[in-house]
Amino acid sequence: MFNKGDLVIYSNMGICQIDDICEKTFSGVTRNYYIMHPIEDSTLTIQNPVDNDRILMQGIIGKRESEEILESFKLPGIQWIDNGSERHKTYSAIVSSGDREEVSKVLNTLLCKKQELEMNDKKLSEHDRRLLLYIQKILFKELAITLDTTVEAITKKINRMVTYKMNKTSRHEVANYVN
Repeated sequence: MFNKGDLVIYSNMGICQIDDICEKTFSGVTRNYYIMHPIEDSTLTIQNPVDNDRILMQGIIGKRESEEILESFKLPGIQWIDNGSERHKTYSAIVSSGDREEVSKVLNTLLCKKQELEMNDKKLSEHDRRLLLYIQKILFKELAITLDTTVEAITKKINRMVTYKMNKTSRHEVANYVN
């Protein structure tokens, strides 16, 4: 159970702060609810039952795990799946799991593929582009908070690592882990 003031990742809303935990009655059923708001929009109020297990809600990671995730961008990501619909389904399932280590591997692969395509004057598919932006928005913000820095600094650092890795690795080797 979370406490008032905690920062959490809430479904697709991203990072939210819990403002209150209180009892509410809807349709004659009384339950405890988290009352929270996205840290990017304090005017939006979200109410979620404390016992709701259908929506992903998890605490933000600690500094050590954030540092490990950041370093993981020096390594290859996950296997690239050529079939677009299979890739979207598989990568989206990983993102929905909330496992930051696995999510960062998906992001790593998407960033590498994006760079590879841009070197050939091509672009990511729309599904891949949207997933990339979604992951970046939440994961980069979470890393920035836990490492006491900015999203811009995290973005620059990860982009430098990916660029260095891509430049260091021959095109043939890159093809082995992003193709």
